[in-house]
Amino acid sequence: MPEVLKAPLVVEFPFTRSLGPVQSAFLTGLRERVVLGVRTTAGRTLVPPVEYDPVTADELRDLVEVAPTGTVTTWAWNHAPRRGQPLDTPFAWVLVRLDGADTALLHALDVPGPDAVRTGTRVRVRWAAERSGAITDIACFEPYDGEPVHPGGSTGEFADPVTGIVAAARLDYTYTPGRAQTAYLDALAERRAVGERCPSCRKVYVPPRGACPTCGVATAERVEVGPGGTVTTFCIVNIKAKNLDIEVPYVYAHIALDGADLALHGRIGGIPYDQVRMGLRVEPVWTPGARHPDHYRPTGEPDADYDTYKELL
Repeated sequence: MPEVLKAPLVVEFPFTRSLGPVQSAFLTGLRERVVLGVRTTAGRTLVPPVEYDPVTADELRDLVEVAPTGTVTTWAWNHAPRRGQPLDTPFAWVLVRLDGADTALLHALDVPGPDAVRTGTRVRVRWAAERSGAITDIACFEPYDGEPVHPGGSTGEFADPVTGIVAAARLDYTYTPGRAQTAYLDALAERRAVGERCPSCRKVYVPPRGACPTCGVATAERVEVGPGGTVTTFCIVNIKAKNLDIEVPYVYAHIALDGADLALHGRIGGIPYDQVRMGLRVEPVWTPGARHPDHYRPTGEPDADYDTYKELL
């Protein structure tokens, strides 16, 4: 049986956003060990707070402090914490309705096992030792059997409010290419580009997908394309990516390899970024031991006529 290719992949990027007055007060409050909600026109207190009433769409600004204690309304056990989660030992994900709130807040509950948590468990906030104005300022919840804690009556006015946050978005997964893309990757290791032709519309797709996205029929006929190609569209990258040793600015482009009916993407090198253009003829550049082209460079040929690639934009 042939080897099944697979590889761990990570998609990660920082998401930067500014905060309105309600979210700013909420996160600044966490920094100061204060939990704030927002009161709706119907008198309900929402925690976490939102800027518009989910029922009436009215703008909400009436901030009110709630207690750092509350009750578990539902839970699920996490036996294998993943990178970036609140705790590195098994814990319960819980929805907690804090005392004084009418909605529940999602966070982690630090308990020794699933037998130690149930709906109705009383809990309290465990604050992080160092706080910066983020949801992680609540390190987790912990069981609590003491007297109710009364909020201090904060109105949400704080010195040096938090006005923006950077949230890291990350997806870890294992990629298995399947029959068609395995053949494509094997050909790349030999410095060749191979696609598959649709038996119905006769289009050649590179990278192959195993089926025609237009006709919906399986593809099996392999067709070697390239190595040269044409830049169809491109963008200039001005933000340096984490763990990518390429100086900005650089150009990333869609490239229609000769004989292909689908443009693939690749970096353009060997030419100043401000001279890259639609129709530029390019060829792959390989580095020793690489399984795919490092980048594409100009061939020196005249630019391709727009009519030859307009259908691939």
